[in-house]
Amino acid sequence: MRRLIRFLTAIICLPLIYFGAALGGAAIPGARADLPAGTEYLIGLVHGPLHFDLMLPLSPELRARYGFATAAGVPVANPQAEWLLVGWGAAAFYTSTARLADMSLSPVLRGLIGDSAVLHLDVAGDVSGVPDIQYLTLSAAQYEALLARVDASFLRDQTGMPVALPSHLGPHDGFFAASGRFDLFHTCNVWIGEVLRAAGVPFGIWTPTPQAVELALRWHAL
Repeated sequence: MRRLIRFLTAIICLPLIYFGAALGGAAIPGARADLPAGTEYLIGLVHGPLHFDLMLPLSPELRARYGFATAAGVPVANPQAEWLLVGWGAAAFYTSTARLADMSLSPVLRGLIGDSAVLHLDVAGDVSGVPDIQYLTLSAAQYEALLARVDASFLRDQTGMPVALPSHLGPHDGFFAASGRFDLFHTCNVWIGEVLRAAGVPFGIWTPTPQAVELALRWHAL
């Protein structure tokens, strides 16, 4: 009976410890690139049910930079597309879960234990008035560092092109093989923190949950 009580106590306490550590990691500043701040570029962070996506303005330069995504079904050249959405996550879970209702046990467990990573690209039009978007301003140097960090997350073939995957969640998105591995301690939200710190944005050292990202934004970046 005592062993059962200890086991049940551990089951209850471990998630509390994890989420408590996540909030602590959000408050502790992580090492970041030493780059001058500025307001030349506006980017967004889109708060989804489980993670944040980067939202980048589709300038002519960014459309050219991500022209490879067109062949994978992401219409970056469409003039009605104003923003590029970028997310990183677990391959099995991310490519099969368009909504929370689509969640199944096997991809969830695989992600928690460890899974290969993918990048998800999508486009958006006019987002004025859309809730759950937080905006940051970056200098030109910060923005270029952010793009370089995102570029480094793509796995590439022998020609240097990102490797497209056959999965889709909607009519104008696409998945690409990504570097790194996803697990309970290195999540999609941790990746967001890594990208922002690489761009010189003050941010928490470990932000595995969307709540931790939100706290880090309020505590450090906004």
